[in-house]
Amino acid sequence: MSQADFGIIGLGTMGRNLALNVESRGFRVVVWNREQEWTDEFVSAHRGQGFVGSASLEAFVAALARPRRVLMMIPAGKPVDEMIERLRPLLDPGDVLVDGGNSWYLDTRRREAALRDTGLLFVGCGVSGGEDGARNGPSLMPGGPPEAWALLRDVLVAIAARSESGPCVTHVGPDGAGHFVKMVHNGIEYGDMQLIAESWDVMRRGLGMSAAETAEIWSEWNAGPLESFLIELTAQICRVKDSETGGALVDAVLDKAGQKGTGRWTAQVGLDLAVPIPTIAAAIDARVLSSMKQERVEAATRLQGPDPVIAESGAPAVLKDLHDALFASRVCTYAQGLALIAAASREYEWNVDLSEICRIWTAGCIIRARLLDEARNALNADPALPSLLLAPDLGTSMGAAQAGWRRTVSRAATVGIPLPCHATALAYFDSYRTARLPQNLTQAQRDAFGAHTYERIDRAGPQHSEWDA
Repeated sequence: MSQADFGIIGLGTMGRNLALNVESRGFRVVVWNREQEWTDEFVSAHRGQGFVGSASLEAFVAALARPRRVLMMIPAGKPVDEMIERLRPLLDPGDVLVDGGNSWYLDTRRREAALRDTGLLFVGCGVSGGEDGARNGPSLMPGGPPEAWALLRDVLVAIAARSESGPCVTHVGPDGAGHFVKMVHNGIEYGDMQLIAESWDVMRRGLGMSAAETAEIWSEWNAGPLESFLIELTAQICRVKDSETGGALVDAVLDKAGQKGTGRWTAQVGLDLAVPIPTIAAAIDARVLSSMKQERVEAATRLQGPDPVIAESGAPAVLKDLHDALFASRVCTYAQGLALIAAASREYEWNVDLSEICRIWTAGCIIRARLLDEARNALNADPALPSLLLAPDLGTSMGAAQAGWRRTVSRAATVGIPLPCHATALAYFDSYRTARLPQNLTQAQRDAFGAHTYERIDRAGPQHSEWDA
């Protein structure tokens, strides 16, 4: 029997579907799972296809043609380190080991450096698209040595999603670059999902629309500048009926949002690299606040506020403004994420091509959106563009959306509907476009209470003054 072309460790939802994807592209795949019954059931369910089951890691490695290419689809953290230690003595210099989970990028940098000394090639690869993407074409973000990319390219290109601009995979950069970009992708995803949820809240509570009525609005919006996977998915969700109540299924879902850590990491790295990402941070806070369900229910009986009904003569004008607000806030969210990637690329000398990142996000991944085509065009025209907000075409669109954006945030605040992401996006935009911010007072305060010094506008060098009048 011929040896396998590719190996996959971990047959959970993502690993199983990636294995099916790889095999369907003409590659012979050997699989291993910690629970032997999972391996046996998977191979049995796909008899006659190009799968090889292995009862041990030794058998798994022996079944692979050299140089061996192994993809781990296992939980991030300690399990990855443990699996590397088990595989290290079994693999040979020149073999490629890929971590396809959502690992912390600094862990990936550490692992790549450690394995580099042994001759093993380590790759941290972001995988986006969920279960369907893994099976039919994900967006892939591999980072690691160029020679590893050369060995993996045929498989990754074959299984990746396709857009008009080609396969949604690229060599992101060295060591942890791939996992960093995937982390930021997830941070943008947090922000975009929260912006959509806030907009839905305005429709439901502010305008009294039913879930089915909002589905029609989402579908209409998905035919224009807001076209994206998440808008399309939202329309689909809002149409589903609950078989038990007969009402909308989404209304039966408890309002407690979960998170797996990548969003929190994004906010943490924003602080570490001194890159403001307030819309993404606000989305994380919103999820945390939503988890305080019991406390919120109690607070609702004790803290008074206005009736959350938007008193407007016609909903169409409100919805038009809401559309514009969602567009403008989304641009800010993507701008913040791309700025964070650019900062990390400079810090770690990764040389990440932001236009390529936008390209590989245009299909397969969760944040795929029409906006990414505009962002890619802007970055191709000016690779040194400091912010997506300064892209000429997007700047024009933001200007056209600005009045509705402001009215939306104002209306919601007036009636007590929280729009944390829309509001922080607007504040970010206003701060970015302000030539002189009030932090001159902040610097004066710091010097007054702690002699931290300040700089003057009319000469260079640190200054200190006595501020006691």
